[in-house]
Order: sequence, then structure tokens, then C-alpha cells
Amino acid sequence: MLSFKNTYFFLVSKLLMFVFILGLTSCKESQEKTQNGEKLTINISEVQNKAIITGANQIEKYLPILQGKNIAIVANHTSVIERQKVKGKRQKAKKEEKFYTHLVDSLVSLNINITKVFAPEHGFRGKADAGEHISDNVDQLTGLPIVSLHGKYRKPTPEVLKGVDIVLFDIQDVGARIYTYISTMTYVMEACAELGIPVIILDRPNPNGHYIDGPTLEMKHKSFVGMHPIPLVYGMTIGEYAKMVNGEKWLKDGVKCDITVMQLKNYTHDSEYNLPIRPSPNLPNSKSINLYPSLGFFEGTIINAGRGTEFQFQRYGAPFFPKSKFSYTPQSNFGSKTPKFKDELCYGVDLSKTEKLSIVNLEWIIDAFNKTPKDKEFFGKTFTVHAGNLKLQKQIEAGMTASEIRATWQNDIEKFKRIRSKYLIYK
Repeated sequence: MLSFKNTYFFLVSKLLMFVFILGLTSCKESQEKTQNGEKLTINISEVQNKAIITGANQIEKYLPILQGKNIAIVANHTSVIERQKVKGKRQKAKKEEKFYTHLVDSLVSLNINITKVFAPEHGFRGKADAGEHISDNVDQLTGLPIVSLHGKYRKPTPEVLKGVDIVLFDIQDVGARIYTYISTMTYVMEACAELGIPVIILDRPNPNGHYIDGPTLEMKHKSFVGMHPIPLVYGMTIGEYAKMVNGEKWLKDGVKCDITVMQLKNYTHDSEYNLPIRPSPNLPNSKSINLYPSLGFFEGTIINAGRGTEFQFQRYGAPFFPKSKFSYTPQSNFGSKTPKFKDELCYGVDLSKTEKLSIVNLEWIIDAFNKTPKDKEFFGKTFTVHAGNLKLQKQIEAGMTASEIRATWQNDIEKFKRIRSKYLIYK
């Protein structure tokens, strides 16, 4: 997890305000100032040529909309603006280094009236365990009230939205139906639609946006880990997804939310994008994010999928698997206080060196099922909500191969692709 370098934050924000006051955002790309022999370069619209530019980084587009309004922000630790620090006094010694300032901190410094922050699963600063109940609190850095959307309620109430003019949404998604940030966005859109509050979505790349695969959710199995009839991997950015939720009338009673998507620059669904900050405690790197849709099935089983190690969602195992060369012992750690088989030696499979996936791989869960003794309950109560249907469990129990199971997904996937095509912003 990267730590935000707040020592540079004040300088960054003041330079940004200087640019806006002079109205130079359309003609001048950066401002520089020297501090202690180091130059700070604040790029207003782009960090570097041809790099992917997030919606959050295009602050010149949305700052004027926010000025003079009461703003609520849906955010977590991934809600950052990328900056550059130029080190060295001599011309030859100059070296650019990236660093990040938090969106909330930046907007507060720019005198935007942030009234409250809504926090999703894992909390505002991203430290809570998966599924952990999070209470309302106050952010120590800004003094802002933090309203939990993963505590006593998931949908903002009219009371907490009272007096809010605009809701700003900026959270990094990973493109899997079971990842709850898109469910939080749905509830936020629904609450705002009911009260006539516009929502601005700062779009971010989908690191699994290059493919569509997996079982499609059957609505009788709707839950917070799957709210809409989409495949497990849906190949859309969070901004595109919001447009689809609106367009398909998936909000309660078919209400529509007034949304504005701050679009990405230099992005396609085939773009390589490595997240600068882990999106949640148990997705530490690009490998885990790519494997997550396939290994996420293990969340609804008895099997450990790397929680309690530093290789979360890059391995799987259990104490009762046949002894093998690869083993590990889950322990209480950041993001997993009580992992499955805590302090027990697990034998299993290491996936940290696998090639990048463009499909949902079922070989691993079938392998784990076959290695589990028949006197043990492999599938747990939540497997159905992770799969989105009852069929997958029955297919595995019946001994169907991965290719046979995947073939049963295809009609639903093709149907979804036709729906998806109506809402794409990027190629």
C-alpha cells in the first residue's frame, strides 16, 4: 500500500488554485515551483503523453461544477490524483517521480465545501477486513464526518443526503460482479435519483476490462455481492456500468439518476493498467486482481485462497489436501484477522507465476473439489451468491469439465454483450 505524501499536498493544491484563478487550464499544462532543491510539476490534464488519464486527474473539468455547492463524496483510499515530483537541481540530474494526493484532501484544500464522505466496504482509508461491519466516524486528517455504507445500511438515507447538492463518486473497481464497490454505486445512484441529486462519476480503468466471462447472475440470487443480471466478468469501466444501470432501469422502480461521467483519456478495454494502489486489503498486486474472478469462487467454499498470507488470491490450499512441495500457513494479517485455517499448515497450488487470464478459470475450483475428502462440506452457504446461481455447484458435483461448464454460459454472455454495447464509452 502506497502512503500519500501529504507534505507536498499544500503546495500542490495552491498551485492548482492559482491555475484556475488565472483561467489557464486550457492553454498551460503545468505549473512548477522549487522547494528544497526539488521541483514539483503539477499536470492539470495529463501526467504524461499517451498515458491513461483518470477522471479524477482531470480536475479542471469538474472543479468549476463543484464550486459554491455542498458536496458529498463517495470515496476510499483509491480516490487519488496522480502528481509528479521532479528531483535534482541540475538539468542532467532531473528525475520525475510519481506521487499521489487524496481527492478529498485536495478538494478541501481548494475550498470546495465537502460536507461528508461516504465510505464503502473496507472503509474510507481501506483498512477493514472483507465483510467487516464499519461504523460511522470522523476522518482524523480532515475532520469530515465519514458515513459508512457498509454498516447499519448500504444505501444513503434521505437524512444523510439532506442539504447535499452534488454527490461525487470516485472508487477504483476491478471488474468482477462480486466486488461490492459497484453495488455501493448502485445504491448511491438510487438514493440520489429518488431525491433529484446529480452524481458525478470520476471514471477509472478496469484492470479486467479486456474480457467478458463467467456465469450470469440469476436475479433470485441477488445480493450485495451481485445485484444485476451480468456475467461474473463484465468488461466495463465503472462509468460505463453506471450508464447501463440507468439505461436498463435497474434502479428501484425504474428511477433514473442524473449522472455525469468524467471520461478517461487514452484508454481502451485492451489497455494495460497496473493499479498504483491496492483496491482492497486482499488484492495486493496486478496478479491477484487478474486471478480474483477465478479464485473468488473459493470465498464460498471451505478452501483458503491465500488470505492470511502476502499472496492473497494467488494460491489456494487446505490442511487436508494431499501433501505436496508447495505449502503455506495462513496467519492473521492486514485485511484478514481470521483467515481460513489460521496457523495451520496448508498444502496447495501456487498461481503467482501464471500467465495473464482472459477467461474465468474453473480448473482450480474443480481441482480443489476433487482433493477435498468426501466427509467434508466443500461448498458453503455463500457459494450460490458468489456464483450467482445454483447450477455451478451442481455442475461441479456432477463431474462436468471446465469446458463443459463454460459452454453453458455462452448464450447469456452473448445476450449481455448486446446490452453492454449500448453503453460503452471506450473501444
